[in-house]
Amino acid sequence: MAESYDLIVIGGGPGGYVAAIRAAQLGLKTAVVEREHLGGICLNWGCIPTKALLRSAEIFHYLQHPKDYGLTVEGKVGFDPAAVVARSRGVSQQLTSGVAFLLKKNKVDVIWGEATIPKAGEVVVSKPKKAAVQPQNPPPKGTLGEGTYKAKHIIIATGARPRVLPGIEPDQKLIWTYFEAMVPKVFPKSLIVMGSGAIGIEFASFYRTMGTEVTVVEVLPQILPVEDAEIAALARKRFEKQGIAILTSTKVTKVVKGVDDVTATLEDDKGKTQVLKAERMISAVGVVGNIENIGLDKLGVTLERGLIKIDGFGRTNVPGIYAIGDVAGPPMLAHKAEHEGVICVETIAGQHTHPMDKSMIPGCTYCQPQVASVGMTEAKAKEAGYELKVGRFPFIGNGKAIALGEPDGLVKTVFDAKTGKLLGAHMVGAEVTELIQGYVVAMNCETTEEELMHTIFPHPTLSEMMHESVLDAYGRVIHK
Repeated sequence: MAESYDLIVIGGGPGGYVAAIRAAQLGLKTAVVEREHLGGICLNWGCIPTKALLRSAEIFHYLQHPKDYGLTVEGKVGFDPAAVVARSRGVSQQLTSGVAFLLKKNKVDVIWGEATIPKAGEVVVSKPKKAAVQPQNPPPKGTLGEGTYKAKHIIIATGARPRVLPGIEPDQKLIWTYFEAMVPKVFPKSLIVMGSGAIGIEFASFYRTMGTEVTVVEVLPQILPVEDAEIAALARKRFEKQGIAILTSTKVTKVVKGVDDVTATLEDDKGKTQVLKAERMISAVGVVGNIENIGLDKLGVTLERGLIKIDGFGRTNVPGIYAIGDVAGPPMLAHKAEHEGVICVETIAGQHTHPMDKSMIPGCTYCQPQVASVGMTEAKAKEAGYELKVGRFPFIGNGKAIALGEPDGLVKTVFDAKTGKLLGAHMVGAEVTELIQGYVVAMNCETTEEELMHTIFPHPTLSEMMHESVLDAYGRVIHK
């Protein structure tokens, strides 16, 4: 007889494992089906290991500029590529093991294999058809295996994978996705990064800091296309100052592979072409949802632009079938997937829930300098018809930023002039990925400009710039 559950989650990434743990907390008998690695792309090949690489790059950068801090370093500063990668993989493995522990602690069963849904209420698990990028072989102790399992509710949390452009297919050697870019045996002397979203810019920043000649090619007029134009322009200046070549309004039309290099033909929006050669290319042109081989067509699940269509609570059009995370649409961020999973599970459990407000999901890019934002850009707010009050405060006016040796950056706030509502906040500079949450909390609490202006920020901190930016929007800035 098939094992029966209240809930089966297909996919053990951030959305999937968090949903499973929350379900178990609410008393639901729960299982997770995973075919490759617990923690998903985020813990194994995305958020976490890339931040470990970027941390190595950051320290290497500081070691190259000791005189800026009154220090001396004896001998030549260098790095071991294998050791840099090994540290990143070690951080990833530690957290992946932590996910297995958390699932076991919460009495969530792990079923190892590939899942299909032949009909609502049933999941069939078979040996994975796809070779794992980083297989956990043998599977963690205590996991179940192939078979048929019953569940009243099924959540699809299968994530996404790199988008492939025709004629520019990654080959693991010369044209990389983020998988290969994260574990290079040697760092290339030259690199083309196709795409300037968060993934492309983070890798461009990492490799440039480690000494690679980097060219970023972006088809749109602005790098970091989802960010506020003013912030993106400031970030671009910093990147170019570091030696990153940036070509916007430009597309890659052709790639020819050599023995140990690639030659790319580029075309700008005026039709002008140029040829660029580099040892390696990274394709970072977005991701596509993992919707194949699950049984969605047979179930009649509605898809939209290659992703699963859901309501604000993770429900599909088929009763008992839900979807969360990247496979359910943008923004494709781990923290969005986690929160979406909690909303979905609490709805299943009968709790009073609210649909996710995507306007309050922060976005972070961990390049040098960092970029972070939440809510509307200035342009989007104007398009929406708001009368605006916009505040700005530069890092150069902040004592802590100067003491850190990080005087370049900007904090920008966008308010509704009529109500004082905070519509958006945008930052570029040191540690802004940590600062942005202050504005996220403010927006969730429906804080007005008056309350923010009367909030006391500690001194000396970078967070004082958040206060000054609000003051600037209303003509009350002190230190600018």
